[in-house]
Amino acid sequence: MLQKTPNYIKYIFINFILLIVFNTIFRMLFYSFFAELETATASEVQNAFWLGFRFDIKLAAIAIFPLSLLVLIVNRRFFTNSFCKKFANIYLVLTYIILTVFYAIDFGYYDYLSIRLDVASLRFLEDLKISSQFLLESYPVFKGLIGFLILGFLIYKLSKFIYSKFKNNQKHISKKIKAIYFIATFLLLAFSVYNSFNHYPLRWSEAFFSKNNKVNQFALNPVLYFFDSFAFRSEAVNMDEFKKYYPVIAKKLQLPKDSISFERKVVFTDSLRSKPNVVFVMLESVGVKPLSYYGNAINSSPNIDSLIKESLSFSNFYVHKSGTAASVFSSVTGLPDIDDVNTASRNPMIIDQRILFDQFDGYEKLYFLGGSANWANIRGVFQSNIKGLRIFEEGSYSTENRADVWGIDDYELFSESDKELKKLHTQNQPFVAYIQTASNHMPFTVPDKKESFTPVSENSISDVLLEKSGFKSVAQLNALRYLDFNIGKFLERAKESGYYDNTVFVFFGDHNTAMNRTDQYTNEYDLNIQLQHVPFIIHAPQFVKPREITKNGKLIDMFPTVFSLLKMNHTNYTLGNNLLNSMKTSSFIYLKINGEPAVGLLQDSMYYSRTNITKTKNLYNLNSKVLVDLKYEYPKKAEEMDSLLSAYYNATKYLYFNNKKLDK
Repeated sequence: MLQKTPNYIKYIFINFILLIVFNTIFRMLFYSFFAELETATASEVQNAFWLGFRFDIKLAAIAIFPLSLLVLIVNRRFFTNSFCKKFANIYLVLTYIILTVFYAIDFGYYDYLSIRLDVASLRFLEDLKISSQFLLESYPVFKGLIGFLILGFLIYKLSKFIYSKFKNNQKHISKKIKAIYFIATFLLLAFSVYNSFNHYPLRWSEAFFSKNNKVNQFALNPVLYFFDSFAFRSEAVNMDEFKKYYPVIAKKLQLPKDSISFERKVVFTDSLRSKPNVVFVMLESVGVKPLSYYGNAINSSPNIDSLIKESLSFSNFYVHKSGTAASVFSSVTGLPDIDDVNTASRNPMIIDQRILFDQFDGYEKLYFLGGSANWANIRGVFQSNIKGLRIFEEGSYSTENRADVWGIDDYELFSESDKELKKLHTQNQPFVAYIQTASNHMPFTVPDKKESFTPVSENSISDVLLEKSGFKSVAQLNALRYLDFNIGKFLERAKESGYYDNTVFVFFGDHNTAMNRTDQYTNEYDLNIQLQHVPFIIHAPQFVKPREITKNGKLIDMFPTVFSLLKMNHTNYTLGNNLLNSMKTSSFIYLKINGEPAVGLLQDSMYYSRTNITKTKNLYNLNSKVLVDLKYEYPKKAEEMDSLLSAYYNATKYLYFNNKKLDK
């Protein structure tokens, strides 16, 4: 039978099989270096392998389809036509190179965020220069380019060899037989793309069969998933939905019921004797899980631990979305970032908002970061929203030793910030500053020695202890330790410079770092919300007594809480609450569940989520030893949380375009 098969058909299927093998090789590489399936059952791993293999077959069929169609149309003349030969060789080389690029980017993306390549990754193209530097400093890019050249050469040689093997001994066959082979090959490739005996084709959603997200991520094919995820792009505001749920958010925030208005004037009958300075410090990639204060097995954060003990702290505080740009946008504007593809900061139509940061009347306003403010359009977020803001960035400082792609390291960032704050203090000028750290971020660049700080060596931390802590590497641990050192050093400088006593220091994580699963926060890890659980610390010994608040909080609550603590009159136009009042609070988050954009709400120990496309709903008790969906056991609670979730989501969409500054 095989001997009778025309050579052009053999040519198609040899290349088809080779593409399947090629995809499978990358799957095995991912399994070996990134999958982290130690906690998965044997049946889960087997199922993931089988699903992944089917996805790889589907991709191979899609990749070979255009070439196959050409071969089927010209059939035996394919081997006598010089154009066909050139086209086939170039097509195959480009196909393999493009696939390799996708897989390589996927490996880096997963290593960074613990998710497979999706459409959200396109946001990095908005800052191509920074993204390129990040790649160069984090990965062996030049070696990779050499590898691509070698791969291209080998594929070209292989393509020519296969072509030459089937070029000879072409047999004449009838039109009827050609038609049969055409239809049979076309249907076989089409079925490989469909890849299912069910009513529905093989879809990305089938990969999410396990409660273990690592298993699900392994089953995906990143190339297919990248293009499938385009369906998850953000929708515009739905006014009917907004009006439907406005009464819910109005009741929650004590807004007018008869008219749409989010304006709440907050007036205090008394005020503080002095006008305190305020310094917001964004802690790059710091969640609760890596901090030793919250039970991490390694003494990773002694300075932050002491800081929490001496401060007003919030142990159930969540950012809305896992990403630095998203948290910067939300913290400044007071609106959650619920954009699916890019970050809200990149949308010039929504960055000009009426915000609390702009209401620090009589204050000098400053923003410090180690790199460029052009990153993710952060410059636009700050400058469009805050009058009279001074931005300090790479190129603005007197001392600059560039550490990596993110600019100067945190030691110099804090040192240079302190110089400016000291100047204002000596001038008796109140200030509000926003300091954005970066060293606790890949490529985890830390110095060999900086005053009392020295990185721990690979040999000084046992593999057992590292695994127990959840840190993926000693480099990741050292980056947090270096940030912790710099926090302690910054507060020392503030005391020496004289502004410490009259300053409210606000520390918050922008998101958690990607960590391995441990015995801590397992439910949050399994539900993929541990990335959003971060510390929120207000340190001001002269103004507030140390205590821990366990009520739910969210990033947009930060400014209303600080303003109330300072007893500063203000007008709140946002969705944020003062966490120091008696109002029952919730944490609103935006995430992906089984690869699909979703929204979530936390109230006390309860967590409710709903996916945006398929509308899958779940209710869990985070304190339960075993995660069990409770939406049918507590239907009233599920309905109540679903309604509030919809209210937050639709109100955010509305305010994006209806909270503009009026004094244009």
